[in-house]
Amino acid sequence: MASVEIRDVRKSFGPVEVVHGVDISIGDGEFVILVGPSGCGKSTLLRMIAGLEKITSGEVSIGGRVVNQMPPKERDIAMVFQNYALYPHMTVSENMAFSLRLRRTEKALVTERVHIAAEILGLMPLLDRFPRQLSGGQRQRVAMGRAIVRDPQVFLFDEPLSNLDAKLRVQMRTEIKELHQRLRTTTVYVTHDQIEAMTMADKIVVMHDGIVEQIGAPLELYDNPANRFVAGFIGSPAMNFMSGQIQGVNGTAVLRTDGGIDLPLQAAPAASDGRPAVYGVRPEHFILSDEGAEASVVVVEPTGSEIQVVADMGGAHIVAVFRERHDLKPGQKICLQPNPELVHLFDSDNGQRL
Repeated sequence: MASVEIRDVRKSFGPVEVVHGVDISIGDGEFVILVGPSGCGKSTLLRMIAGLEKITSGEVSIGGRVVNQMPPKERDIAMVFQNYALYPHMTVSENMAFSLRLRRTEKALVTERVHIAAEILGLMPLLDRFPRQLSGGQRQRVAMGRAIVRDPQVFLFDEPLSNLDAKLRVQMRTEIKELHQRLRTTTVYVTHDQIEAMTMADKIVVMHDGIVEQIGAPLELYDNPANRFVAGFIGSPAMNFMSGQIQGVNGTAVLRTDGGIDLPLQAAPAASDGRPAVYGVRPEHFILSDEGAEASVVVVEPTGSEIQVVADMGGAHIVAVFRERHDLKPGQKICLQPNPELVHLFDSDNGQRL
């Protein structure tokens, strides 16, 4: 196992810089997820760690060694790809053993490592099968097994679950997390799915347009987002945002939305009366209350465990989530009360949390 240090790393393709001075410290044995929308630079950063992309400037070190000029095979990493990349003419056992045989590893040791990995991943009954005889989830396990047998210092995962159906993704999330808890190998995992990030990571790195917006534990990012982008990206359904101005009403602070709705604030920044701001509240932090702001139900979406309600509040569409089974109909008038203790305020110009 080893720590990974990324210091002021930049990547340019010609005159276009796509990764802008990224600094990330990944501790020995940590499970770190790089998350963000398509094109944010997360896969490019992972490929630079792996040595598949040249670093324009900055420094990457693995286990205390600067690896900028090292080829991938000398970095002691193992990578699991989105498309499995299995050899179709080889059996499961042969696929898992291939990298060790290239190194001319002793045959008995190869067999031992393959069997250990197969036991961990539940692949023992499948060792003589070919990839075409396996399901998507089984193929992904074989790809993981091929990485495990190398006993690397660092595992790199590049959106490994994207090709799986929803049920299998949930299952594989659990299996990958369980695997990390067993092996405690430093892991860097890339995904665009914030649910994967929230459920699997020890630490999340949120990226956007080639920069790191925030780094922290999953619940830290959920509860204390640094800016509007992180607040809107982490959490499903996404946080509601309503623009307006901070006002003092009857001795208390509110945000008066552009639609004329007063929304409660627990506190407001000093000397902020009349200041433009963006009010952020998560869907699950609304309750139905006679004292709340009036809204009109647009769509009701029951999911079984909860009800998601899309409503019009002062001209803005918001989403509220209830665990209770309220009998709501489109067009019905309701009153929604946000919990002021869980509300976030953001600067209208730069999006930073106030």
